[in-house]
Amino acid sequence: MAPPKTIRFVLGATTALFEERGIPSARLDAEVLLAHVLGCARIQLYTDHDRPLAEVELEPYRALVRRRLQREPVAYLTGAREFRGLRLRADARALVPRPETEHLVDEAIARAGDRAGLRVADVATGSGAVAIALACALGERARVWATDRSPAALDLARQNVDQVGVTVTLLEGDLTAPLLPLAPFDLVTANLPYLTGDEMDARAPELRFEPELALAGGADGLDLIRRLVAEAPPLLGNGAALCLEIGAGQAEAVLALFEPAGWSDRRLVRDLAGLPRVVSATHTGGGGR
Repeated sequence: MAPPKTIRFVLGATTALFEERGIPSARLDAEVLLAHVLGCARIQLYTDHDRPLAEVELEPYRALVRRRLQREPVAYLTGAREFRGLRLRADARALVPRPETEHLVDEAIARAGDRAGLRVADVATGSGAVAIALACALGERARVWATDRSPAALDLARQNVDQVGVTVTLLEGDLTAPLLPLAPFDLVTANLPYLTGDEMDARAPELRFEPELALAGGADGLDLIRRLVAEAPPLLGNGAALCLEIGAGQAEAVLALFEPAGWSDRRLVRDLAGLPRVVSATHTGGGGR
């Protein structure tokens, strides 16, 4: 008779299989998927590591392992992702929220300072992670809007807004178009598609499950960033800030977009790996309310 498949045994076997297939963070992925199936915290996998698993538990776990071996993102398998302490829904309607994007939220909060009565907009919001995090952080000091041209992404964002329990007004449309009638804003954020053509061709298998519309930024990755910087001034009151997440190697080019008259106080924020991650600037071209 085969020995019982305990939590310890299953985690070890899955980790070895993931490592053999070249899957990054093999042990972590195995733990997250098993904890999801068992409905427990990851730490409980170790306090109960000798508990045998029943077939009714093993079968759904095997199904998730098979999907992970196809390189489907773990967040899509579990249907959730943590972002700045918030548990958000995640699926193929939008990009998986990244830890790096938390730097965009941090910079926006820094730009907001201690002001009240803020009008904030997040462009191309996807899952709504940035807008929701800002609504939570700024609280009653701000009204928050968020836009996306994808109805499917907006539907996911709406589910996340309802799940977290904040107030974010969601608008469908391309970049600044749905926001212009509501201008001016004090703060605009955007994590736009910024992968170059070459990066899209060479992207990791996991990224092939995520919406191409939310990844592809054109030949140099800056098509939409360039557009937004050009279109943003009518949105922004005097002294308002625009904060953008950027890709590796794009800092110099994006900072240059803020060189013309009407922009000041350019800032570059690096992530925990020391890579340029966020560029922001203040609009000084008038139009304040």
